[in-house]
Amino acid sequence: MDDARAWDERLAWAHGLIASDPAERAAALDHLASARKATAEAQDRFNQTLLTLQGRGVKYPYEDPVLRLAHEEYLRFRSRSLPDGVWDRLDYEDLVSWPGLPYALLFLEWEARYPEEWTSHAKAWGTKEGLIRDLATDTVGQDPMARAKLIDLVEIVVRRAYRCKDRAYVRIARVVDGDPLRVRLEGARRSENPWAQLHAGYVLWMLDRPEMPNSRHVWRTWLTDARQ
Repeated sequence: MDDARAWDERLAWAHGLIASDPAERAAALDHLASARKATAEAQDRFNQTLLTLQGRGVKYPYEDPVLRLAHEEYLRFRSRSLPDGVWDRLDYEDLVSWPGLPYALLFLEWEARYPEEWTSHAKAWGTKEGLIRDLATDTVGQDPMARAKLIDLVEIVVRRAYRCKDRAYVRIARVVDGDPLRVRLEGARRSENPWAQLHAGYVLWMLDRPEMPNSRHVWRTWLTDARQ
């Protein structure tokens, strides 16, 4: 089990991805490119080692110490990259105690604040959707740090043009529902931004109907009614 210090040693550079300074973001993007390249190369070495062992007729290649070392090397490089570094939660059932939580939130914040850079350098819609689903729990929503960050994310997302998997943020909104979130959503709904009007209106409507499934059919039906 890694602690917070180990996570920081591997991924502290990633804070630059959400920096307001373009130069700081550029440096973090360069670091990410190097990390992803190193991960891909380590994966290739693992695959090549496996093929070599199989070609030699090794009956149980995954028990071979050489392949195990190659796999450990791959995991080590992968843990220093994104989105790979936030894929494994191991045995943490309570995500509030998971040392990787700040970096899972960071990955979502990066996509929310700088979507074009995220898409160009680390597009992973499945990871985005999975993290949103996993973080939409009462325990995470009750943690002060996580709750504040999740409220920020919902507001950022509803104020922009829709992107893939954005509808999943309704899960988050339901977990952090309360006056702080609703005040922001109302501000977005009353703004002059047509996307914000629609997105915020839909989220508010869903918050008032907790039993309503957040399905594509529900969204399209609501959207049709809202535009009439």
